[in-house]
Amino acid sequence: MTDPTDIPIDPTRCLPDDGTAGTLVGRAWLPGAHAGPTVVAIRGDGVYDLGERFVLMSDLLDEAEPAQAVRATPGRRIGALADIVRHTARASRDGTLPHLLAPIDLQVIKAAGVTFALSLLERVIEEQAKGDPARADAVRADVQQAIGTGLREVKPGSPQAAALKAALQAKGLWSQYLEVGIGPDAEVFTKAPLLSALGTGVAIGVRGDSAWNNPEPEVVLAVDSRSRIVGATLGNDVNLRDFEGRSALLLGKSKDNNGSTAIGPFIRLFDDSFTLDDVRRADLTLTVHGADGFVLEGRSTMREISRDPLDLVAQTTAMHQYPDGFVLFCGTLFAPTQDRGAPGSGFTHHVGDVVRIRSGKLGELVNRVEKSETLAPWSYGVRELMRHVGRGRGP
Repeated sequence: MTDPTDIPIDPTRCLPDDGTAGTLVGRAWLPGAHAGPTVVAIRGDGVYDLGERFVLMSDLLDEAEPAQAVRATPGRRIGALADIVRHTARASRDGTLPHLLAPIDLQVIKAAGVTFALSLLERVIEEQAKGDPARADAVRADVQQAIGTGLREVKPGSPQAAALKAALQAKGLWSQYLEVGIGPDAEVFTKAPLLSALGTGVAIGVRGDSAWNNPEPEVVLAVDSRSRIVGATLGNDVNLRDFEGRSALLLGKSKDNNGSTAIGPFIRLFDDSFTLDDVRRADLTLTVHGADGFVLEGRSTMREISRDPLDLVAQTTAMHQYPDGFVLFCGTLFAPTQDRGAPGSGFTHHVGDVVRIRSGKLGELVNRVEKSETLAPWSYGVRELMRHVGRGRGP
């Protein structure tokens, strides 16, 4: 019998449009005497445990040629993808069956903000509206009239950007978001703690005291310890517009809450079928289906990003090292303005919303929205992972 709180997932849509033609890797929880997470490969005939060779995803991504290393590792088949996905999406899981996890472990979870012109304008609107959704429409009209629509053509850090900055400052309209949107320095912040990200098929969290929030469909870069981009996946950078709009100093409360980071379903490694240029051309679609019948549809495309992925990675690593690698949310073009309630109130999540983020080369990430306060507490941290690794695989 289907539990009404199960998350409806089509296993075939978890996969990219070309199925398993690329090199897809992830993590799964294996039950048994040595229960814990393992690195897996997704192949045409099932899901394979690679844990005998790669104890951590960080180990795999640090291989000289990660995709080649996966192809050279047979692994042990743990089941059909459809069965494992189905079990992952169940609200009440059978503890004897494997389920998918977020496809990262020791990677630091970083995010770049204000990397698209449209989302830049929406951040300025949040700031000017002081986080009040009722004021957003009026502020939006004023900001768009003052700034115009030419931001798409402005290259961050260029002389043109400096001239625009000077003109806006003269009008008293300069903003901290414009500074990172078109200035030389990108906004890069730490989104969430190690191991706190959730994967596909599980509930994500929005703070119960937030009245203006939204999903953010993003491409997430997988970067190794040498600052090489070795693959990509999808992410939902759950965002609280009211908190950040009140003050940018509330960014931590806006971005880092229980269940507020979803990544998955798999990392697609770079190989002959998937390259950085595919990331640069990636188109994303988003749908939100509410329990109240509300439907929101949106899109984002990496074709309109203002900073190249290589630049974002270079700015992330300019003054810091990441010995276990990191993942980097690239930002989003998507900023919903569709009213869900009273006219002018804009969009905000309701409990029970099912959020689907899809890209042709990366598959589909599916989650249901709950309150952060009611989600199961995050309890599996680095110490527990190290204990699991220390115990070894065993018989």
